[in-house]
Amino acid sequence: MREKTCCFTGHRKIPAYEYEALKEKLKHILIKLIERGVIYFGAGGALGFDTLAAKTVLELKSDYPMIKLILVLPCKNQTYNWNAEDIKIYEDIKSRCDKYVYISENYTRDCMFKRNRHLVDNSGICVCYKTRDSGGTAYTVRYAEEKNLEIINAAFYGTERG
Repeated sequence: MREKTCCFTGHRKIPAYEYEALKEKLKHILIKLIERGVIYFGAGGALGFDTLAAKTVLELKSDYPMIKLILVLPCKNQTYNWNAEDIKIYEDIKSRCDKYVYISENYTRDCMFKRNRHLVDNSGICVCYKTRDSGGTAYTVRYAEEKNLEIINAAFYGTERG
């Protein structure tokens, strides 16, 4: 099952000038993965790249109805302190995904960490948006490398670094 499963990790902030190009690269990456037999896509429900990835999977479902979006959410109150528009997008994604699970009932110091490890532990491929070597995304990508996942960095996809 892991060889048919891809997880996402990435920064919460995507520069506005980069967003459309990143969206197109991500769509291209996902189509290539689907053509290789990947059908399960796991996202963590965070703002930024997680949201873009989930929306892209949902968009591709019309052409590839066999693919599944699975949200692995850190806690039920993840959207606490989010603005109304971001909550609306989150709830829309949640209502349209194939499955969602919560790591924890309420926020804990390690619920994000546990969510990221769960996503990696159940995947064979990690599509990331990583532009720096510090923070939660960098940690998750290092963990994915330790677990021998194939890593595709959408930030540099199509360049010699990606």
